Amino acid sequence: SPDEGWQVYTSAQAPDGKCLCTAVIPVQGTCSRDLRSHQLRQLMEKVSLCWEAPCSPRRDGQTDGRHGGKHQAGLNLRAGLVFFPLAPLKQELKDKMTELLPLMPVLDQYKSDTRLIVHLKEEVRNLSGSLLAIQEEMGAYDYEELQQRVLTLEARLHACMQKLGCGKLTGVSNPITIRASGSRFGSWMTDTMTPSADSRVWYMDGYYKGRRVLEFRTLNDFVTGQNFVQHLLPHPWAGTGHVVFNGSLYYNKYQSNIAVKYHFRSRSVLVQRSLAGAGYNNTFPYSWGGFSDIDFMVDESGLWAVYTTNQNAGNIVVSRVDPQTLEVLRSWDTGYPKRSAGESFMICGTLYVTNSHLAGAKIYFAYYTNTSSYEYTDIPFHNQYSHISMLDYNPRERVLYTWNNGHQVIYNVTLFHVIKTSGEL
Repeated sequence: SPDEGWQVYTSAQAPDGKCLCTAVIPVQGTCSRDLRSHQLRQLMEKVSLCWEAPCSPRRDGQTDGRHGGKHQAGLNLRAGLVFFPLAPLKQELKDKMTELLPLMPVLDQYKSDTRLIVHLKEEVRNLSGSLLAIQEEMGAYDYEELQQRVLTLEARLHACMQKLGCGKLTGVSNPITIRASGSRFGSWMTDTMTPSADSRVWYMDGYYKGRRVLEFRTLNDFVTGQNFVQHLLPHPWAGTGHVVFNGSLYYNKYQSNIAVKYHFRSRSVLVQRSLAGAGYNNTFPYSWGGFSDIDFMVDESGLWAVYTTNQNAGNIVVSRVDPQTLEVLRSWDTGYPKRSAGESFMICGTLYVTNSHLAGAKIYFAYYTNTSSYEYTDIPFHNQYSHISMLDYNPRERVLYTWNNGHQVIYNVTLFHVIKTSGEL
C-alpha cells in the first residue's frame, strides 16, 4: 500500500527491443520478509533468466530455458507480468497485408481463367475427336480432290438443267424481301450470264438522269451495304429497264431512244445504237410512267428490247437484239397496249405482262415469240409493297428481280419443263 512505500511497477521497451521492468519499493531491509517483496524478487529473477538464457516452448506446452526468451516473455505476457514488443511485428504484418490486398482481384481472375482454360481444353479435345471422325469418313481425299469433285458435280448439274430445256411459267412464289433502300423507283440486278461463282450485284437508284451505278461484291454485301465500287456512266439513264449481260450494262440513254452498252471492267461505252421508231421520254411508258419507254431483258435465248412505236399504235413490240452490235435482229408486235401494262419480263422466249403495277396485280398476258401467238393468263402475283417499278427475270438463277416501292425483292418461279430425251440426264 502507499503508506508502506510501495509504488506500482511498470514495463517499457528499450531501443534494442528488450523489456525493462521498473518497481519502486520500500527500503529492502525493512521489508525483506514481506510476501510481496519475495514475489518481486522471484519476478526479477525470472526476467533476468529470460534474457540471459533464451527459452522456447516445448511440445508439452512448457518452456525450455535453453532457447529464445521471446517465447517465455510471450507466455508471461498473458499473466500480465512482462511486456513483449509485439507492436512493431503487428504493424509490419499489417503493412504486408495492405500490400497484398490489391492482389485479391488478380487471384480471383486467375482462378476464373484457370476454369476457362480447363473448359477450352475439354472443347479442343472434343473437337479433335470430331475432326478425327470426319477424317475417317473422308478417307484419303484431300482438299483439292474434294474441290474437284464438287466442280464436277456442279458441271453435271448445270448440264442437267440445260437438258431440262425451256418451260412455261405456271407459278410465282411469295416475295422474298432482300433489302429496303433507295427511293420509290429504281433497279437492281445480277449478271444473267456469268458463272455462278460471280455473285456481284448492281444497284441503280432513281428512274431518270441517274449516272451512278453501285457494284457490290456479293449479295450479302448488298444486304449490308458494304464492299462496293462506284461506276459513273458517261450518259445518264432513263427508266428502270436496265440489264447486266456478260459483264456489260445495257440501258436507255436519257431523252433519246438510244441503247447504250457500258462495259464495267473497262469503264467505257463499247457501243450505242438508236432503236428505230422507238418511243421515249414518257411517250409509251408502262402504266406507272417513269420514262419506262424502253425495257431491256435477258432470258435463256439472249438479249431483248421491249418498247413500242407510233407504227404499232402503242402496242408492245418485242425485239431480239444482238448483244455485240445492238442491232435489232427480229421484232414481234404483241398487240398488247403498253400503257395498260404494269411491267413485263421474258422467260424462254415468252413475254409475260402484269396487268398493273399496283396492289392486286397478276400475270395477265403471255406472248410466245416461237409461235407468234398469245394468250391471257391468270397467274397470282403478290405485289407486297403495292408499287412495282422494275421487274426482270434472271435465267441463270431462275428468279424474278423486283424493285417494289423502295424494296428490293425476288420471286422464285415455277416452270413446266419439256425434257429433252437425247443424251443421258
